[in-house]
Amino acid sequence: MRNLTGLVFIVTLTVVLYSAAQPRESASVAPPKSELVAIRDAALSDDYAYRQVAHLADNIGPRPVGSAQAQAAVEYVAGELRQLGLEVQLEEVRVPHWIRGVETAELVEYPGQVPATHQKIVLTALGGSAPTSASGLTAEVVVVKSFEELKALGRGKVAGKIVLFNVVFDKQKASNGMAGEAYGEAVEYRAIGGRAAAELGAAACLVRSVGGADYRLPHTGWSLPAGIPAGAVTSEDAGLMARLASQGKVRMHLTLTSETGPDVVSYNVIGDLKGTEHPEQVVVVSGHLDSWDLGTGAIDDAAGVAVAMETAHLVRRLELHPKRTLRVIAWMDEENGGRGHDAYVKDHAAELENHVAAIESDLGAAHPLGFQAKINPDALPLLQPVQEVLQSFGANVIRLTTHSPGSDIAPLAKAGVPAFGVMQDIRTYFDYHHTAADTLDKIVPQELRENAAAVAVLADALANLPAPLPR
Repeated sequence: MRNLTGLVFIVTLTVVLYSAAQPRESASVAPPKSELVAIRDAALSDDYAYRQVAHLADNIGPRPVGSAQAQAAVEYVAGELRQLGLEVQLEEVRVPHWIRGVETAELVEYPGQVPATHQKIVLTALGGSAPTSASGLTAEVVVVKSFEELKALGRGKVAGKIVLFNVVFDKQKASNGMAGEAYGEAVEYRAIGGRAAAELGAAACLVRSVGGADYRLPHTGWSLPAGIPAGAVTSEDAGLMARLASQGKVRMHLTLTSETGPDVVSYNVIGDLKGTEHPEQVVVVSGHLDSWDLGTGAIDDAAGVAVAMETAHLVRRLELHPKRTLRVIAWMDEENGGRGHDAYVKDHAAELENHVAAIESDLGAAHPLGFQAKINPDALPLLQPVQEVLQSFGANVIRLTTHSPGSDIAPLAKAGVPAFGVMQDIRTYFDYHHTAADTLDKIVPQELRENAAAVAVLADALANLPAPLPR
C-alpha cells in the first residue's frame, strides 16, 4: 500500500505540474482557429450585409454629403447598430452642402459644322465646381493631354477659354489587375486640373471621365475648388472634341450651375461592441456612408458600410466575446473632402495609442483577394491563422504597403495605427465608380459574403490577439 500510495502521489504531482504548464484561456491566449472558421462559415451563408446594401442603395438612394438622404442613412445605420446591442454615438462633422444644378453642353462651332446645327456633349459637374451663370458661357475649347502641355501653352493661349484635359484611362492596365494604378494616373487631372487651368486664366475646366466605361457615362468626383466651373465629359465626347480641335477651332456653350452652399452638420456613426478584457483597446471596422448622386452608391460605398456592420452582426449571432472593443464606423464625407476622418482623429486624439488596428472597405464588393496592410512586417507571423482560414476562398493575401490602404483610415495609419484595406478584384470597378451605373445590381451576393467573411475573420483575430500588433 505504501508503494502504491507513492506512485499515486507521483502521478498526481506530474498531472498537476503538466496542467500548470499548459496555456489557459486568458488575455494572453488567442482564440482557437475554430472560432475564426465559425465566423468565416457563418458569413459565407449570411445575407445580412446584402440586406443592408439593398436598403441603403435602393430605399434611401444617393447620399451626397449634406443631403437629406445622407442624414437618413446616418439614422438608419445608427438604428441597426443599436438593434445589435452596440453602444452607438453620432459624432458631429461639419460638411459642405454641395448642390447639383443644371449641367448641359453643346458644341456651337467646329470644323465641318452643318449650318443651324449643334452637337450635344454629355457631361457632369464635379464637386468643388464654381457655377456658371444661369445662361451659361460660350468659349473656345483648348485640348491638352498633360499639365506640362497646358503650361507650355501659357496664359496667352488659355485665358478665357475652356480647357479640356483629354487624359485616357488605361484600360489595359485595369484589365491586368492594375486598375488602382490606372485610376491614380488619371484622377489627378480631375482633382487639380481646375486649379491648374484657373491659374492661367481659363474660363472653365473639363476632364475626360476617369474610368473604363465606354457607354457615354460621365464620372463625377471631387475637384479642388478653383473658382471656375469644372466638369467631366464622357470619354466618347472627349475624343470627339480632341479630333475636331485638331482640325480647327471648336467653341462650346457650357452651363454648370452646381454650387456649394453653407456647411451643415452631419455625423460619423460610431458603434462599439465593448471588449471583455481590454475595452479601452479598439479595432476599427469601417466604410463610408456618403456617396455621389448620379447612382445610388451601392459599390461606393454602401457595400463597405454593410461589411463593417456584418462583423458586429456575426459576433452577436455567434455569441462571441472579443477581448478588445470592435468599433464599427460609418464615415461621413469621404467623397467631398474627408472631413469625417479629420473630425474623428481630432476628437479621439488622446485615444489613438489604444487603437490597435483599423480596417476599411472602399473598393467595391467584388471577390476579395486579401488585404493591403500598412503594418510592421514583424506582425505578419501573428496573422498567419487569418490567412489559413481565408485560404479556402482565396482571400489570404496580405500585401505590405508604405501608404494607407484606405482614405478614411489614412489619419489613423499616419498616427501609427496598423491599417488594413480590403484588396478586391477591381478590374471593372472603375467602369461604374462615381457614375449613374453604381447601383445594387452590380453587387454579387456571394462575393459580398466573401468580403464580409474576410473582414470579420481579421477583425475578430485582431480583437483577440494575446497582445496588440507591433507598431
